[in-house]
Amino acid sequence: MIGWELEVYGCQSLKEKRSVVKSLKDRLHDRFNVSVAETGHHDLWQRAELTACVVGSDRRHVESVLESVDRLVASEARARVIDSYRTFY
Repeated sequence: MIGWELEVYGCQSLKEKRSVVKSLKDRLHDRFNVSVAETGHHDLWQRAELTACVVGSDRRHVESVLESVDRLVASEARARVIDSYRTFY
């Protein structure tokens, strides 16, 4: 599991923020087949917390997918990563 606290740029409403977050969630799911949810800061216009999960039996593969997912989030032009975390179970 990997999560990010994001600053979402230029949003003047929750609708604008949700558009950015939904686009990012959809790209992560479509490209890497990971489950993604907005897990925090639901009521703030320019803040979001996202968490992505991947399940697999090969830890190296899971770590590789999480690295790719992290790079995509970090490259998002409409948001900046403030903090991130990873957890393995």
